[in-house]
Amino acid sequence: MCYARRMDIRYFDAHCHVQFDQYGEDRDAVLATMAERGVAGLVVGTTMASSRAAASLAEEHDNLWSSVGQHPNDTEEAYDEHGYRNLLMYPKAVGIGECGLDYFRPIDTGEETKRRQKDVFARQIALAGQTGRAMVVHARPSKGSMDAYLDAIDMLASAKKEYGDKLRGDFHFFVGDVDTARKAFELDFTVSYTAVITFARDYDDAIRFAPLSHLLSETDAPYVAPLSRRGQRNDPLAVEEVVAKLAEIRGEDLETVREATVQNALKLFNIGLETA
Repeated sequence: MCYARRMDIRYFDAHCHVQFDQYGEDRDAVLATMAERGVAGLVVGTTMASSRAAASLAEEHDNLWSSVGQHPNDTEEAYDEHGYRNLLMYPKAVGIGECGLDYFRPIDTGEETKRRQKDVFARQIALAGQTGRAMVVHARPSKGSMDAYLDAIDMLASAKKEYGDKLRGDFHFFVGDVDTARKAFELDFTVSYTAVITFARDYDDAIRFAPLSHLLSETDAPYVAPLSRRGQRNDPLAVEEVVAKLAEIRGEDLETVREATVQNALKLFNIGLETA
């Protein structure tokens, strides 16, 4: 179990990419501001190189942890299980992913592409089940459907029969409907929302439906800046606006939602808290 000082964490960004080149000129300043404002984060890899960078960066900062894995749109890169297992030796590598299925682009709807994505996803599911690391699941369906979610949930449900409670995770950047959310919760997986909810109302019903215990906040930074900064590079500080909007949509107390999203992330990623 990894540990964090209780006084340090006011918000938890459950999915960001601050290791990416978009932060090449001001990464230190962004990370310093995060620390000052009590924003912790999970730095998520998408390839071997970005996963290695995520794991290294997390080791250098008290308020960062890492997830390592291969994104479904990067399956042209050979999946290196040995390499990812080695990265899990980093003490603060607490997740597998982001990994999953992406059928959004027409080029990704062919049967061979789907087969390749499912193969890489299945291998990362097995790695998560074997190591007890939480999964960071990317599922992006084709337009007008929930197909990628349904396929991913079927694969996870099957693997649950083998790995049981050791297999757990989060559906990041969740855009599913209420029925899809229900299926995720039946697996005891969480869902996380980005700052897209500050300007789009498509997800309000699912947000209200979600048990507070299964809800996380994220930014997917550098992508999808909130309404206050539309068109700009995003950063993990936007998690404050995400949490505020979650509370507004759900009609719940901001402090209650803030505390719950932090505790849910710490529980999912097995991050313990030292006493202050």
